[in-house]
This record gives sequence, C-alpha cells and structure tokens, in this order.
Amino acid sequence: MAFETLVIETDDRGVATLTLNRPDKHNVMNAQMIAELTDACARIAQDGGIRAVILSGGEAASFCAGGDLRWMREQMEADRATRMAEARKLAIMLRDFNLLPKPVIGRVHANAFGGGVGLMSCCDIAIGVEGAKFGLTETRLGLIPATISPYVIARMGEARARRVFMSSRVFEAAEAKELGLLARVVIPEALDTVVEREVAPYLAVSPVAVAASKALARRLGPAIDDAVIDETIERLCDTWETADAREGIAAFFDKRKASWVME
Repeated sequence: MAFETLVIETDDRGVATLTLNRPDKHNVMNAQMIAELTDACARIAQDGGIRAVILSGGEAASFCAGGDLRWMREQMEADRATRMAEARKLAIMLRDFNLLPKPVIGRVHANAFGGGVGLMSCCDIAIGVEGAKFGLTETRLGLIPATISPYVIARMGEARARRVFMSSRVFEAAEAKELGLLARVVIPEALDTVVEREVAPYLAVSPVAVAASKALARRLGPAIDDAVIDETIERLCDTWETADAREGIAAFFDKRKASWVME
C-alpha cells in the first residue's frame, strides 16, 4: 500500500525517516494519517533491516499541529459506537508508536500542538529548534488531551505536565526542554547534524538488545496498559459529547471566540 499522508525512506545504513506529509494542513492528523501511521509502525517493527527511525515533519510550517478539527467535528456528529471506534484507532496508533521496537528520534523542526506533542512524547528522544512553539491546546476547544495523556505524562512527569496540561498555554522550546518534552534545543541549521549524532550510536549496538532494553524501560515506566488506554478513549468520547466541545469546535470554524473567553 502506498502512503498518501506519510513518506518512509530507508537509507543503506538501515535508518528510516518517517515524514508526516500533509504540509498544506500543518501535518494535522486525520483518519487517513492515523491509519497510515498504524500501518507504518507495523511495517517498521517487522523490518529487521531498520536500525533506527527519525520522525520528521518534513519542511511543513508545523511539525504536527494536532488532530484535524474536521475529523473531530465528524466524531461529534457520529453515534457513540462510531466515536469509540475512531478514538480507539487513534489510541492504538499512539500505543504502537510508543512500543515500536526501534529507537525513535523526533526531528522537530517547527511548532507542535495537541496530538503533535503526543507524537513527540512517544519518541525516545526529541530534538527541537529555537523559535518553535508547543502547546496542549485542547481545552481551548472544550476538549481534553485524552488519548495522548499517558505518553505526555510519562514524558514530563505529573507535576511538570500539570503546568501545561490544562491551560492550553503555548510555550517556547526552552520550556519544552525544561518540561522534558525536548532533550535538546538547537538552531535550525544544526538540527539535522544533532539528529544524526543521536542516530549514530545505534549503528554500533545490537538491534535485538536495543529492542529488549526499550521494552524493559517501558515495562518499568508508568503503566500504559489496556485499562489506561480504554479509560482515555472513554474520556475522549465523553468530552466530544459535551456542550463545551460543541461550542469550542463551532467557535473555531465560525472564526469567533468561544463563549467562555473573557476579554
């Protein structure tokens, strides 16, 4: 199957670059991208020749601006069973990405919001550029950062996550590093060089041992099991059904302020 919203290129060293490819939409995730990311994870996991993965936003204006609001609006108009099924597809994609048995280096060349922060949190390390902005902006729309929450909180820790988890406050790359979301902040011209430095050590170690070590780290980290994932799906669907979510999404498309915004 050829991808339309992604590009995967693997070099002769076994380094795969997975590029989000909706540049005209700031790389927002819709149903098709979610499905293709899930498929890409399966292909990469099964490919013994791949030693490391670089997750890239290409040269789009954003690394990933989150979920496609048109896709979200469709879920709000669907029945509960359909909403649950669509939310589960998103949750499973994030789970599979988080458990990918290869080291994943995030090449964060620009802004990331919502689900884009979730993808960064599923990477083993993320390198970002000066000037990039980040935010968990769901509450601005009457929504919550539900399916991404286990990964964001695992990356930041609860105390640090609560600084940005509920407020929709946009923060700079330096704060993203302080929060643990980014490992390093570099000038744009140095991004690829620094990403390559992170890739290089994996070309000198056992891929089997790397996969086992990553699985062990995940096993000893915060629990992200089926029960946790099911709860995030339930909470997302519950929120999609609220009056605040309808108001927030409607305000976005009407290009107006939501009713709760205070001047």
